[in-house]
Amino acid sequence: MSLIPCPECGNEISDKAVMCPMCGYSSRGGTGGFYCFEYVSKRKLFGLPLVHIVMGPALDPATAKLRIAKGIVAIGGIAIGWLAIGGTAFGLIAFGGVGLGLLAALGGVGISLGFAAGGLAIGTIAVGGCAVGYYAIGGGAFGVHSLGGNAQDPTLLELLQKWGLKK
Repeated sequence: MSLIPCPECGNEISDKAVMCPMCGYSSRGGTGGFYCFEYVSKRKLFGLPLVHIVMGPALDPATAKLRIAKGIVAIGGIAIGWLAIGGTAFGLIAFGGVGLGLLAALGGVGISLGFAAGGLAIGTIAVGGCAVGYYAIGGGAFGVHSLGGNAQDPTLLELLQKWGLKK
């Protein structure tokens, strides 16, 4: 490895660098050597593609615009759809590092009006390491009916036993 001057700003960069850390100049063409893939289905429902998949960096290296997957089924770093799967996912049902879902959300952080599960879960029914909700089950559970390391609600225990989920 050797240092060479960036053709754009003159800053010294590695000859193996994908892009200059100072100005963002890419020595490997329009995509900067990044893998970029996008699929948009031709079929639409309510004006949205049935499937929209965006793979690669969140910012398009060629245009510097944010790349967001939007569709009935959306998959990508940032995904918005009825079923959204991604690093950050917004939808009716969302799966992701951060999942924000109307009906259900699952992820590192899951936030939903309905069911939420994750390291941090916030929802009407919340299950996770830290669960906040009307019904909350987790290591730390906070809510009207909580079951966790810090709370043992007898009503919730009884309900779980009735469903055969707790002995």
